[in-house]
Amino acid sequence: EERAGLMASSRSLARFWEWGKNIVCVGRNYAEHAKEMGNALPAEPLFFLKPSSAYLREGSPILRPYYCTDLHHEVELGVVIGKRTQAVSQEAAMEHVAGYALCLDMTARDTQKECKKKGLPWTLAKAFSTSCPVSEFVPKEKIPDPHKLKIWLKVNGQLRQEGETSSMIFSIPHLISYISEIITLEEGDLILTGSPSGVGSVQEDDEIEAGIGDILSMRFKVAQQTRRS
Repeated sequence: EERAGLMASSRSLARFWEWGKNIVCVGRNYAEHAKEMGNALPAEPLFFLKPSSAYLREGSPILRPYYCTDLHHEVELGVVIGKRTQAVSQEAAMEHVAGYALCLDMTARDTQKECKKKGLPWTLAKAFSTSCPVSEFVPKEKIPDPHKLKIWLKVNGQLRQEGETSSMIFSIPHLISYISEIITLEEGDLILTGSPSGVGSVQEDDEIEAGIGDILSMRFKVAQQTRRS
């Protein structure tokens, strides 16, 4: 028990991306984005996974996969889980939140369209290395109401996405409750809560800048993955 406590304390939530296991991404959680993608509004949350090796921090480039010609940005509020969460009620869900981070759900859109057409999983479109750039960790005390935030994204200085988290279809407590009844969430896990509208393509050498209001911002360059062979 004591050793477990020591182990836990050496893992700082401020660096959740180094040891957190699960990245759960919610799709179609803003009506305008569902519309721009030609999707009906979901009756319950749609979610998919990224591997923890998808994490990327500032200073390293986002790599467009060798098989992708249409790489899209999606800016999202990330929720960092602070303790084991299994089938939690919506009422108690926020007690399981440690804080937040700004995240990009980088998406190989051409690949995703092919996957959808064939009825295949979205793994190639969503789970590639560098597909989950994240900002610094923001403790929840600094964000009294996560549903009153503005998230934005610029490419080469031009505003592409700007959304209010108040427009989410499913609230953060709803998402945590729903997901945790299917997948047990653990300390350090991350939920990406969906992208507002305005998603679009980025090219090699583009610079993406994204932020949460004036709380924080982050920058990433886009590069092309080169094949080994």
